[in-house]
Amino acid sequence: MPFQSYGVLVGTLHSHFRDTEDAQGRWFHINLKVDAPAGQYHCAVDVDSHKSNVGVQWKTFVLKASAVGPAAALAPGYHDLASEPDSGAMDYLRHPELVDRTGVLFERRPPSWLQELLDLLGSRPWHTGTNVDAADALEPMLVPGRRILVFGEPFTDDPEGDLGMHNIHQNQGDPSGSQWWEENGIWQDGATLLERPDGRYDVFLNKFSSQAGRTNSAGHPVV
Repeated sequence: MPFQSYGVLVGTLHSHFRDTEDAQGRWFHINLKVDAPAGQYHCAVDVDSHKSNVGVQWKTFVLKASAVGPAAALAPGYHDLASEPDSGAMDYLRHPELVDRTGVLFERRPPSWLQELLDLLGSRPWHTGTNVDAADALEPMLVPGRRILVFGEPFTDDPEGDLGMHNIHQNQGDPSGSQWWEENGIWQDGATLLERPDGRYDVFLNKFSSQAGRTNSAGHPVV
């Protein structure tokens, strides 16, 4: 089933570090330490896949604050977001122009901020490479002291005792038979956004090469 909890953490980036690579089959992450009123959060951004050494894909671009939508105006802290278009939730694939192919239907025209965001998500190409390539794309954005928005699933069982966010990546389109099939869902994708001095946002989106680029209303792949 889709995530029971999904939302956005708004805070200040304290620091980041890469996982230490090992031979135990663990995924590779860029780990963010984010300060928020409830404490420091550990946010694990997935930049690796067990499928292959080029299993991760990513996009980076700059977004106006007006296109971020409701999340840009939220106070520091974690906020639950309903998995629906108007809440400020992220969905990499819900383009209005794909209505006929995916079965997705907006009952009315999306608000202007969402239309602008959808246009940008669709127009930027996916880059494919190794975990190191993806990390190199993300890390220039990670300037300590910057305001940060981290979309994903919250958790509270961090080994270091921190509050946390994970599933910071596309969370739909996993194939049938995958251990993540049951977690497919729409309007619950993860993302990392950092505010620039001029008020715009650096955006990092990430997915796995095994995840479909078209999904139905349940978030499952469309073939």
